[in-house]
Amino acid sequence: MTETPAAPVRTTCPYCGVGCGVLAETAADGAVRISGDPDHPANFGRLCSKGSALAETVDLEGRLLHPKIGGRESGWEEALDLVASRFSETIAEHGPDSVAFYVSGQLLTEDYYVANKLMKGFIGSANIDTNSRLCMASSVAGHKRAFGEDIVPGTYEDLEQADLLILVGSNLAWCHPVLFQRVVAARERRPEMRIVTIDPRRTVTADAADSHLPVDADGDAALFNGLLRHLSETGTLERSYIARHTAGFDEAVAAAAEWTVERVAEATGLSEGTIQAFYAAYASSERVVTVYSQGVNQSASGTDKVNAIINCHLATGRIGRPGMGPFSVTGQPNAMGGREVGGLANQLAAHMDLGDPVARDVVGGFWNSDSLPHGQGLKAVDLFDAVADGRIKALWIMATNPADSLPNADLVTKALENCPFVVVSDVIEKTDTTLHADVLLPATAWGEKDGTVTNSERRISRQRAFLKAPGETRADWWIVSEIARRMGFADAFPYRSAVEIYREHARLSEYRNEGARLFSLAAHANIDAAEYDEMVPFQWPLAGAEKRQGEKRLFSTGGFPTADGRARLIPVTPPAKRAREPGLFRLNTGRVRDHWHTMTRTGKSTRLSQHIAEPFLEIHPRDADALGLDAAGLARVESGFGTAILRVLRSDRVAPGTVFAPMHWTAQFSNAGRIGAVIKPDTDPVSGQPALKGTFARISSVIPKWFGFAVLNERPKDVPGSYWALATAPGGWRLELAGDTNPEDWPAYARALFGMEAGQEILSFLDESSGYHRFAAFENDRLIGALFVGPEPVAASRNWATGLLEADFSRPQDRLLTLAGRPAAGEVEEGSIICSCFSVGINRIAGAVADGRAATVDEIGAVLSAGSNCGSCRGEIQRIIDHARHQKTG
Repeated sequence: MTETPAAPVRTTCPYCGVGCGVLAETAADGAVRISGDPDHPANFGRLCSKGSALAETVDLEGRLLHPKIGGRESGWEEALDLVASRFSETIAEHGPDSVAFYVSGQLLTEDYYVANKLMKGFIGSANIDTNSRLCMASSVAGHKRAFGEDIVPGTYEDLEQADLLILVGSNLAWCHPVLFQRVVAARERRPEMRIVTIDPRRTVTADAADSHLPVDADGDAALFNGLLRHLSETGTLERSYIARHTAGFDEAVAAAAEWTVERVAEATGLSEGTIQAFYAAYASSERVVTVYSQGVNQSASGTDKVNAIINCHLATGRIGRPGMGPFSVTGQPNAMGGREVGGLANQLAAHMDLGDPVARDVVGGFWNSDSLPHGQGLKAVDLFDAVADGRIKALWIMATNPADSLPNADLVTKALENCPFVVVSDVIEKTDTTLHADVLLPATAWGEKDGTVTNSERRISRQRAFLKAPGETRADWWIVSEIARRMGFADAFPYRSAVEIYREHARLSEYRNEGARLFSLAAHANIDAAEYDEMVPFQWPLAGAEKRQGEKRLFSTGGFPTADGRARLIPVTPPAKRAREPGLFRLNTGRVRDHWHTMTRTGKSTRLSQHIAEPFLEIHPRDADALGLDAAGLARVESGFGTAILRVLRSDRVAPGTVFAPMHWTAQFSNAGRIGAVIKPDTDPVSGQPALKGTFARISSVIPKWFGFAVLNERPKDVPGSYWALATAPGGWRLELAGDTNPEDWPAYARALFGMEAGQEILSFLDESSGYHRFAAFENDRLIGALFVGPEPVAASRNWATGLLEADFSRPQDRLLTLAGRPAAGEVEEGSIICSCFSVGINRIAGAVADGRAATVDEIGAVLSAGSNCGSCRGEIQRIIDHARHQKTG
């Protein structure tokens, strides 16, 4: 009798704030199949390359499966007792502010709720902050200043319905690709729609836009101040909306009065004509949406940038109506959910303010606690400064990797080393942070846990388990609750399921609310387990007794949650333009297309490492020439805080005087790629968000004695050399490396790298005069490893070489071919992977264009499938097509 396959489980992607719905199917043999949920209103079945590869990341390799104390396995009882006693003893001796939690947008809302309740409600300190401080804090602060509450007024549909879509500091095509493809499809349906990008770099998003404004770094506030002045001078205002629903208009316009087009041009580096055209487009387009992300938020003036943008929408009444409004796209899957329950050090739960005595009375009364702190706690950068100087003596880190992601990351690492007691709850055993933990607590991962998340459009969705929790892993909310009970707070933490926590969260949202706060889940105050299990995605507010969809858009007719019901226009003073010191470059950091945060999840996927497998420094060719940086060479990036060594990418997509480096690489994947070590810990004075794109650094050439490239069937235990970067590959690993000194015995070096014993046979080609060496070793019919070495960056074909790990070498003559470093004559070489979803390389795409099989991106999709799934590679495919046309006509 055939077993009926289980129905797919509807869950939510754990990556960015788009919050895509996912269908997960588990076969009888344990194999997992992932697809997009066609019924989820965020993505309607689409997934990006990362989401499509989720099934490749749910294995148990590298998982933390048992509690550990001092590196040894322990039982839960011993670990929980130790954590509770050490925190209690520290508090008793040094006070509640001597301990801290650092949590994460990777947590579910229910996890976040109990962590915040324990720290603020019962320990009595506000020293709980989150890695969302690194990505969304300036948006939160800007929303609260303007609206009175942290609220995104619109929906994703607004991006599709806008006549003018402005993307500020947002590489939407790579960072939120499913949402970007919705936008591109909308423009195809409505060709009159226009997209403008405002970004110092020419990103793939900028390529797809109708116009790109390459604004100088931190020029955004000046640009939008000038826009407010223009709107006021030309009468493009909604006087009725201003009069009825706002305050502070005159003051904001007065602050913008000096920002003439000429002055804006000086501050932004844009031409006066470009600025005037942008202002005219904004003024003449009724339906305008301004999307902003990390390029706005991650700045020492990020909050002012947010308010400069919002000011323009309030002054024109372009808010809360179809196709209109400011729109913050969040970085993490539950950054907004964490904000709803007070996960930031300056918040209380349910969108209440920690500094408000009435709010403290409300939350304290609901939790039956008189221990709530009166002032805000330490924000992320300040929190780790306090760990470093000894003020914080016990620290609990949950689901994040601050040893890499925070600025001044070397100081963070030293702080963790010296902190008397560090606890880390995580799913991965070895990260740069867990290495410094006294106690490790194994948490359930995506696919194993149940709860809710909130995406960028205020939409709450369920994450559901479709895999059994492995080993002794437990839900984060369970771990926190067990610690709370042992600290003497059992009555306040009676939870036995996630629905109990969600129900309490919903009840708090309505408790003594009476319309003072727009955030409300009142309709779920008595939700039962069955209703929770069957919950469909919805947008808050969900007020009232009926469990109906809340209002989709907010503020079209005012109704702001402020004392007088009015929004505030905020006078903005843009920062003075920072002069570049001789010999220094402005360092911009951000994401690449297929990796996520510090790669603990995406680093497991072979195909996600095929597009970009190594940390790099993008630098303008003119600057590269001046510094002697050759393509694919190595560059040292150093500031007064730390150093990184990165592969050189010469590109005119960054402006002279600026460079770009990705944020993802850690010491687990590169010995010198931690760009967080270089970043200066400047923060926005209002939001406390780090200025991760504003460090000035010195760039210099690194000239090693030799460069190498290797493929190995197992991860190397040790990599001798001054530089290395590791990535997964089909059948094993790929390794870039370089060294300052030549080994005395190259064959012995290769054997050690491959994990072979001395004397085991190895094929080799040695040319001592030129410095070119090649090695290959086999076991039975399979390749153990191959190493290619030379005095310059190795030209070996990477994808061909990694493919050798899965090849059959039963014929001895085939083994010699591995030493060539490239395919035999007549073999097609894929080249650099462009489409990760279908593993399609640049050579195949260029070949299809050259032989006439395809002339457009859609035709490439029809012929090769490339670009036909998530669409995040379509911009790169278009560039390949354009280059092929240029060569043909040139």
